[in-house]
Amino acid sequence: MTLRHLTIFLAVYDEKNMTAAAEKLHIAQPSISQAVAELESHYNIKLFERLGRKLYITQAGQKLAGYARHILHLHREAEIAMNEITDKGLLRIGASVTVGTCLLHRLIRRFMAINTNTRIYPVVNNTKIIEDMLLLDQLDLGLVEGKVHSPLLAVTPFMKDELVLITAPTHPLAEKKKVNIAELNEREFLVREEGSGTRELFESVMASQGIGWTVAGVYNNAEAIKEAVAEGIAVTVMSRMSVQNEVKRKDIAIIEVEGVSFQRQFSVVYHKNKFISPPLERFIQTCFSL
Repeated sequence: MTLRHLTIFLAVYDEKNMTAAAEKLHIAQPSISQAVAELESHYNIKLFERLGRKLYITQAGQKLAGYARHILHLHREAEIAMNEITDKGLLRIGASVTVGTCLLHRLIRRFMAINTNTRIYPVVNNTKIIEDMLLLDQLDLGLVEGKVHSPLLAVTPFMKDELVLITAPTHPLAEKKKVNIAELNEREFLVREEGSGTRELFESVMASQGIGWTVAGVYNNAEAIKEAVAEGIAVTVMSRMSVQNEVKRKDIAIIEVEGVSFQRQFSVVYHKNKFISPPLERFIQTCFSL
């Protein structure tokens, strides 16, 4: 079993097709078939089920894929470490939308001020997608506001956050400044897309309070939600941190909700098998220095 075998196996696993894997790796298809067969012979187990013209990954293949990704990534990290002893390199940092909007660029600027030889490649998306990218070794580190579900990821909180109810200044709720949780029953809310940490927390708290509500619209962009709220289309719940400027300009209003708390934590997330390089450790420490 070699690194070449694992590279070919993962290409077939990802593409679910040997012809596509051959095209991706720019090698002949018979070489793909031979490498997979050699792996199956080496472990004495089937990695793929061949049903007609389709390939289906087996349970053994699923397990090997996880090991293969980390073996290959560790190999790449070893190559980088040996070729770039001088602390140069690239950090792939993912952030969920609220963290990406409110904190990520401040963190990058602070880190880059004293780590000039390290490049940062940022990715901003919802918590679910950042989690998936970490599991696929497409990111080195995630900064998320939502709940992380995979037991393969290490999660460490680094900052508290709070969601607040926001409305247009002309909305009837804005006149009250403070409402009881029961007054939110059966109201229309603008929400983020599925996989958003903000949406997951909102739905969890409302369900725990027995409060029914209606989806008035689904957005994958926090700025678009704020604009819709400012126009009086509906209300929403968002990070207090993300609406400070709009509140100062009086474009939107924060309404205190008695009897409920939308508290959460921003967390640093990485794969439990991840090699923490010196630059990555310094970026993590930058997060805890805020």
